[in-house]
Amino acid sequence: MFRFVGSPKLPGRYFHQGSQVWAPLNLSDFEAINRCERDLPDHFNFAGDVLDVWAQLEKKGERPPNPALWWTNGKGAEVKWNFGELGLLSRKVANALSSSCDLQRGERVAVILPRIPEWWLVNVACMRTGLVFMPGTIQLTAKDILYRLQASKAKCIVASDEVAPAVDSIVSNCPALKTKILVSENSRNGWLNFNEIFKQYKLYHLSEFVQGI
Repeated sequence: MFRFVGSPKLPGRYFHQGSQVWAPLNLSDFEAINRCERDLPDHFNFAGDVLDVWAQLEKKGERPPNPALWWTNGKGAEVKWNFGELGLLSRKVANALSSSCDLQRGERVAVILPRIPEWWLVNVACMRTGLVFMPGTIQLTAKDILYRLQASKAKCIVASDEVAPAVDSIVSNCPALKTKILVSENSRNGWLNFNEIFKQYKLYHLSEFVQGI
């Protein structure tokens, strides 16, 4: 299985401008919240307060390096990431969404992908950056996609080959949409390629992490 050599140092977590670094909540805190024994925290981010905390516990040897994500497909390909690996990759995706795509906190990102590892990376990256993650099935029709993009005023869409033609057929009616990202081995006119735009952030091609490809 793929493993990073060394563990990345996790930075402090700032939730929005002007906020301070908050101490992480532990599992007992969340259980107490579920039992209504304590109030919800004023500032909470699942990526930072849960995933990164578990990654730190892995690094300290206080938690076994169990998979945070274990994905397989019918062709025998496999991805297995622990929490540290998922954290590192999702932070690189978050940086790319904020920098290369110029997306700001609170803006909408439509994500129409099959259940592949990139789906989870974009999901966690949106949590980190405060972007609104809008998932959709690849069974959506052009009419379905048009309604969602217009109603949400999404600034970005991340999609696969299955739905890219449908997106292109209605994109002229979606003035808010500024960026289209294609998760594919192929290129498409008017789309940024997922693997290409993240090269500057040293997010390696996914095939380097997938056995069987």
